[in-house]
Amino acid sequence: MKDSNIVKPDRIYTVFEITQLIKLELERAFPLVWVEGEISNFHRHHSGHLYFTLKDEMSQLRAVMFRSEAAQVPFELKDGLQVICRGRINVYEPRGEYQLLTEVIEPKGKGALQLAFEQLKEKLKKEGLFDTRFKKKLPLLPKKVGVVTSPRGAAIVDILRTLERRFVRLHIVIYPVRVQGEGAAEEIVEGLDYLGSLPDIDVIIVSRGGGSIEDLWAFNEEKVARAIWRCPVPIISAVGHEIDFTISDFVADIRASTPSVAAEMVVEKEQLFVERIENLEKRMIHYQKYFLQEEKHIVFSLIHHRAFQDFKFRLLNLQQKIDELEMSAWNTIKSKQQKIGENKSQVALLEEKMSGALRGRLQSFLATWERLAAQLHNLSPLNILKKGYALCWRDGGQRFIRRIEEVRKKEEVAVSFYKGEFICVVKDIDEAKLIESRLIKEKK
Repeated sequence: MKDSNIVKPDRIYTVFEITQLIKLELERAFPLVWVEGEISNFHRHHSGHLYFTLKDEMSQLRAVMFRSEAAQVPFELKDGLQVICRGRINVYEPRGEYQLLTEVIEPKGKGALQLAFEQLKEKLKKEGLFDTRFKKKLPLLPKKVGVVTSPRGAAIVDILRTLERRFVRLHIVIYPVRVQGEGAAEEIVEGLDYLGSLPDIDVIIVSRGGGSIEDLWAFNEEKVARAIWRCPVPIISAVGHEIDFTISDFVADIRASTPSVAAEMVVEKEQLFVERIENLEKRMIHYQKYFLQEEKHIVFSLIHHRAFQDFKFRLLNLQQKIDELEMSAWNTIKSKQQKIGENKSQVALLEEKMSGALRGRLQSFLATWERLAAQLHNLSPLNILKKGYALCWRDGGQRFIRRIEEVRKKEEVAVSFYKGEFICVVKDIDEAKLIESRLIKEKK
């Protein structure tokens, strides 16, 4: 100050004058300076200006950052944060204090965007926006899918190509937005709010290709996170590559590592559902085959029983009816399978109808079988044999003995019971019964 010859020793200055001289000299000596320190006494005024103090172990320096520059800071300032500030030394005349007019502020040892990412992530996590309890599940069979992305980016190409390769019949609604740069976050919010307000959108994919943290920053904006949170439709976040994580990924209902994977997720459940239907069909067919085979086995066993020789043709007719019922069941199943293949989007309805039809068919089979079995039971000699009666056979079991005159003394006859038989020799014949039988026969 002595070299400038501005201050005159024999002159008496006012406080304002000396403050003006100090202000002039300081601002001339420090037009631009970088200062490192710890933030303390931080205060954000309702006007948008920021007031704080930079300090180290030895001293402290007041600092101010006006609203226009403060709006460009991506992270939150708070006490205890180590920062590096660029600005000019200024004297605040009303209090005669010098301060740093801060133009740029950066966190020490960590990028500003990375710090902003971590701060917002912690804030939203405490509010519950990442809580898995509030995650919405993807629909089983989506029909209309909304996509918020750039219409000229690689992401939309990957999504459409994946869906085309899977031959999925979906209605795709694309809301074109900028995915980086100024205004991108606002457009993404508009797209999410618009698609979320449509009554027939089943799921929304918000997506873009890979890039640096600066390129992906729109998806780290708090406004985008809150738009995802309030959207009533399930949202898949597919931003960047597999190694990239954004705030959108944490808030969304599902995170996809790439846009292609997001498209796969949309149709994955439908494919699993179709496979489940096919497995159920196979199990039903197997069960019906097993049931009918068991019933056939019973019929065949009865056919070969000695007591059923006279009813063989009736049993064959019953067997034919069972075969016809079996063929009708297979035709019903094939018809349902063909309908499922024609329109996967109606697979849920078809499953319900098919299950009902199969249940009805099985009930019909069981009712028919029970009716036929009841008829067979009424006609069966076994029904009488169960009560203790027996059947007699002659000529080595080839001829059924119906009358007493058909039997000769010392003749071997086979006696059949409900279970088993034995061979005996006729020792004697009641002549009185024999004569009575002949008289009855002659009268007839």
